[in-house]
Amino acid sequence: MLVTLVKKYPLLRQMYLRGRSQSLLLIYKISLSLSFASLTGLAAQVRFPLPWTPVPITGQTFVVLLSSLVLGKWLGGLSQLLYIGIGICGIPWFTGGNTGFSYLAGPTGGYLIGFIFAAFFLGYIKNISKSPGFILLIFYMLLANFLLIHGIGLIQLYLWLNVFGANPLGIKELTSMGTLPFIPSDILKIIAVATMAKTVTLCQEKFSNK
Repeated sequence: MLVTLVKKYPLLRQMYLRGRSQSLLLIYKISLSLSFASLTGLAAQVRFPLPWTPVPITGQTFVVLLSSLVLGKWLGGLSQLLYIGIGICGIPWFTGGNTGFSYLAGPTGGYLIGFIFAAFFLGYIKNISKSPGFILLIFYMLLANFLLIHGIGLIQLYLWLNVFGANPLGIKELTSMGTLPFIPSDILKIIAVATMAKTVTLCQEKFSNK
């Protein structure tokens, strides 16, 4: 028995170190995702309410887009899942210090759900195309921002106003409340994220060639 253990010691040690390394890597990944979830919560407090719509301008989309480019598909999406899940459980880091499932079911909840899809989409793009060009990167982020975040957000806003609310609105009025006011700030955030991402990529390429 002892001889067998001695013979198998190198293999057992290798298995132990591999398992420990994987555990540390998992902790590291969860920590990164939790960090970006916290950043999303902080950015949610950068809030500029508009008088004609329940949807405020916030800094959240900046962090959402950045998280997917920094963390990749799975971790970027996980960071937004953590943000929403922890917010539902009681941490008051939704916009305006709100918390709970009732906020997710409200007029702006669809935008939060869109964060998850946008992060997964951009992370997937990053995984299959390690270094897309600046213009192409902006194009992908425009798709993620307006097709996924605003698309899902407008669907829930429509349901909240037209089905559950007392003030039915048409598509023109709906987009005036849920998308049009946010186009300039969203485009600025997209350009800022793309600039940061390309700057980091260029720096990495420069140092790797030394």
